[in-house]
Amino acid sequence: MSVLVAITGRDNTKLIARMQSQLPNIQIEQLDDCQDFASVEFVLAWNAPASLWPKLINLKAVSSFGAGVDSIDLSLLPAHVEVVRIVDKQLANDMAEYVLTHVLAQKLRLKEYFLKQQQSEWKPKRAHKHNQVSILGFGELGQACAHRLVSNAFKVNAWSRSPKTSTIATLYHGDQGLNDTLVNTDYLICLLPLTSNTKGIINQQLLKQLPEHAVLINVARGEHVVEADLLDALNNARLRAATLDVFASEPLPSEHPYWQHPNITLTPHCAALSDLDSVVEQIADNILRLKARQPLINCINKQQGY
Repeated sequence: MSVLVAITGRDNTKLIARMQSQLPNIQIEQLDDCQDFASVEFVLAWNAPASLWPKLINLKAVSSFGAGVDSIDLSLLPAHVEVVRIVDKQLANDMAEYVLTHVLAQKLRLKEYFLKQQQSEWKPKRAHKHNQVSILGFGELGQACAHRLVSNAFKVNAWSRSPKTSTIATLYHGDQGLNDTLVNTDYLICLLPLTSNTKGIINQQLLKQLPEHAVLINVARGEHVVEADLLDALNNARLRAATLDVFASEPLPSEHPYWQHPNITLTPHCAALSDLDSVVEQIADNILRLKARQPLINCINKQQGY
């Protein structure tokens, strides 16, 4: 059995060293150095090339190098191959802290004051009175954000594709539930998994259902947003502002109109960064489970895509 690290766009030296220290008896190879694809049973993947998967004739499991699995084309994997993701409890806390911070920043007009400071303008205003937050996606991260927001006196709605239960948020589901959620929204938080059903969900049709004073905060994936529709809504005052941590192309190109837009706050995909030790521990655990033919942890439903 061997393990293949197929993570593109980053230096994996430290990651592989940490994995090897926890798995001294397991062969771990990087994609460019792999000599025997037939021996690979476990792949750690992020944006792996599509040409890789047909070579792995004995593949049994794939782990995403993140909380989502949208970087893996699930349609290219045989039905028997299990797919797992990273679940980092600190990630949920970090995400909740980020979301609360940026909801408050928008409520208190901080971006507006930063811009006025550059012009030496002294124009105090009351904070926005709006207090209704709607969360799209009510998994572990969404629930952590809801708890943090409620404890800071915000009212929370949450929408998911299927019914869920909660004691702290008003829940909606399905197409009609999404419509009902949007009309009661001051701050819209996107925490959806990226699937074929959610790609481009934040589009002209969705944005026009929001009140004009609403603010979008996207901390899920850049592909959830139709960029031209968002810019159009902001430019025509059909949306007050947006805070964006994720983008369809990362790093965000220097010529992108988001950079200089006065009503957009940008952060460089830093809302919640996984701790490497925690990540390696979970990956190593699943590799050992696979070797011992034990059930893997944090498996996803490949049909649903999360």
